[in-house]
Amino acid sequence: MLRDIGGLSGTRNMSLQEIVAMFLYTLAHHQKNRSIGNLFLRSGETVSRQFNLCLKVVLKLHEHLLYKPIAISDDCEDERWKPFKSCVGVLDGTYINVRVPSQERGKYRTRKGIIPMNVLGVCAPNMEFIYVLPGWEGSAHNVRVLRNALSRPKVSGIGNYYLVDAGCTNCDGFLAPYRGQRYHLKEWEDKQPESAEEYINMKHARARNVVERRVMPTDDIEEEDLSEDDSDDEPEFITSVVTSNH
Repeated sequence: MLRDIGGLSGTRNMSLQEIVAMFLYTLAHHQKNRSIGNLFLRSGETVSRQFNLCLKVVLKLHEHLLYKPIAISDDCEDERWKPFKSCVGVLDGTYINVRVPSQERGKYRTRKGIIPMNVLGVCAPNMEFIYVLPGWEGSAHNVRVLRNALSRPKVSGIGNYYLVDAGCTNCDGFLAPYRGQRYHLKEWEDKQPESAEEYINMKHARARNVVERRVMPTDDIEEEDLSEDDSDDEPEFITSVVTSNH
């Protein structure tokens, strides 16, 4: 795809396979140019130049790599998704460990001493990503990250919505579970729902599991573990959303 669609090619002294290998190794292992250069026997300038060329081509492929969401139809036969007609996906945040300059670590560090990045991800019912917003500090509240995402072009259309956790509220574009009700219930265990609200929460949790399957080393960070150094006065919940025509 990088070659045929993006137009990336090798040079006289470096093959396309080596360029891609350096690019992937840099991302996977958080290596600096010097380390990659020593590993591949290339200069730091060559590594930097080829990395940026490869990155630009990867970004051009977003139309091919990002899944275009399809809303759940009225005739859906999947028991997991039948109750959620017009739903286009599931939204959640995750924490990914990152390396940042020492002067920036205070912004990222949580109470557990971990330095992660707070990443907002949206998965379609088939587990493919349809939206990703990286870059926010790990100390940033999920609501703050979500508000930033809502200020950008959205993937949902009029009448469509995402399943979200209790950090959001029910409004146009979002469907959250009932608060104050049991949530993680199992249809095949003794913990059966005792009310209509608990039944909906059970179905909600089962569908949201499509995004909960993303396991990261810092996914166990809870909301209360986030830093209180955030000077912005953020509200506790998202209370309104205006959907777009996109």
